[in-house]
Order: sequence, then structure tokens, then C-alpha cells
Amino acid sequence: MNQFTGKIWILGDDIDTDIIIPTEYLALKTVQDMAPYAFSPLRAELAGQIKEGDIIVAGKNFGCGSSREQAPEIIKALGIKCVIAKSFARIFFRNAINNGLLLIENDKLQGDVKEGEEITVTINEAIEYHGNRYPITSLPQNLVDILNAGGLVKAMQKLNSSKDCTILGGK
Repeated sequence: MNQFTGKIWILGDDIDTDIIIPTEYLALKTVQDMAPYAFSPLRAELAGQIKEGDIIVAGKNFGCGSSREQAPEIIKALGIKCVIAKSFARIFFRNAINNGLLLIENDKLQGDVKEGEEITVTINEAIEYHGNRYPITSLPQNLVDILNAGGLVKAMQKLNSSKDCTILGGK
């Protein structure tokens, strides 16, 4: 059973990729260089307050806007363990999974939780908050495998290291 507990940060509806990481910071060299500017149009102090293992709880349409891959990478670089939202933009959802960032859809949690408190997530089972259980839909096993590996590239490296890759020039 994969379970973790984290501090809640609450965000609203329609958090787009320009809010997650504004365009002017995309020219910085690394995701770590960009991370301090995450969410700055919304809450300039937020990136500096987030700690390893924290959880974002948001409204509908999280990750809408452009398809920039840096958005989920930066959320992960901040140490966010997962994002729980009422809904996600499709391209953001796929980019997040490909980068090893867990996303959970739940349409009830945002209205019930308080920022700064903790919730416990049991992957593919439920979210627990103040004795209440919020069932969550299970992710398909192939997506869980990608998340557990830390992203799509790492999952493929793991898969390919267990096979004979001499045809592709592997060792």
C-alpha cells in the first residue's frame, strides 16, 4: 500500500501553466532556477513556503493553457507529492504523469479542507481528512508504473535495462 501524508496548499479554478510558471522565467537554465517563481502571479510567496511532501488541492481545470512541460516539472521540483483537483487539463495530465507527478481527481475535497492542515493519501484507494474518507479512482497499472519509476523516461530505461537491447545498439 502506497500511503503518504502532506500539508495542504489550496488553489482555485483554472490554474493555468502561465500561473504555474510565467513565460518570462522559462529562459532560466534549469527547472530548479525556475522553481522560486512558481505560482508568482497568484501568490508570490507560495513557492518559498512549499516544503517537500506538501500537497496542492485545487479546483477545476488545473493546468489549462499552454502545453509547456516545465509546469509539472516545476511542481515536482518544489517537492509537491501530488496535486488533487476537481479536474485537470488533458495535456497537463499527461505531461505530469510523464514527469512522475501524481495527479488525483476529486470534486469534493477542495471545499472541505483547510490550508495548512494535513491529509493522507492512499494511492488508488482514498484520501483521508479529519476522519472522512474520499474514495479515489484507481489509475491504470501502466500509469502507476510510470509514476513509481519517477516518470516515463525512467520507466522506459528500467524496462529496457531488463531486456536485450543489442538491436538498438544497447549493451
